[in-house]
Amino acid sequence: MNAGMVSKTVFSPPPQVHLPVEGEEALFPVRRVYCVGRNYAEHSREMGGDPTREAPFFFQKNADNLVPPPGDFPYPGQSSDVHHEVELLVALKSGGADIAVEDALDHVYGYGVAIDFTRRDLQAAAKKAGRPWELAKAFEHSAPCSALVPASRIGHPATGAITLDVNGGRRQTGDLSDMIWNVPEIIAALSRLFVLAPGDVILTGTPAGVGPVVRGDRITCSIEGIASRSLAVI
Repeated sequence: MNAGMVSKTVFSPPPQVHLPVEGEEALFPVRRVYCVGRNYAEHSREMGGDPTREAPFFFQKNADNLVPPPGDFPYPGQSSDVHHEVELLVALKSGGADIAVEDALDHVYGYGVAIDFTRRDLQAAAKKAGRPWELAKAFEHSAPCSALVPASRIGHPATGAITLDVNGGRRQTGDLSDMIWNVPEIIAALSRLFVLAPGDVILTGTPAGVGPVVRGDRITCSIEGIASRSLAVI
């Protein structure tokens, strides 16, 4: 391309995904969404896993799977068994490779609460066939989340109740301190597999009590001292 020429695209690029920041006008631009599997011992047991400190494993959702407030959750097609999984969301302001555990929190911009909706029937079929989970995890609207709260305002919470209610009844309850791998350890481990960057989002696993949702359900989830989020299944 000659110097001074303006590059053109063959079609208009998709819009940048942004998350709101609580109490601020500035938006957080999202780059990638990483997820940690089976990071709470009781959830690992309920899914048939071994809740030991083996190396954490990761999968991904797409940036445009995130649904900031006040968006609801449209029940997806090709599934009749969709489950809720409430999670701590970690948003990064910087990144790199091979980040040391003791430096990991320096890269965190802020926190929120999110739900990792999962097409459990498709996930079970993928597991049985030894195939990837993307069909079950990375579908449209599969990650409703709250606005972000900057770490400069709340610090880096390592404890706090994490809960999810469906139609006023408690389904999931746990504490951030129950994580098998804590946030600094997650960031360090992930940075050995990917080069992390500003705008990356990490969903850090869910406590026990995951279960199905149906159209018409009303869901409320929260993490003590961080954020809450309410939505309908439509």
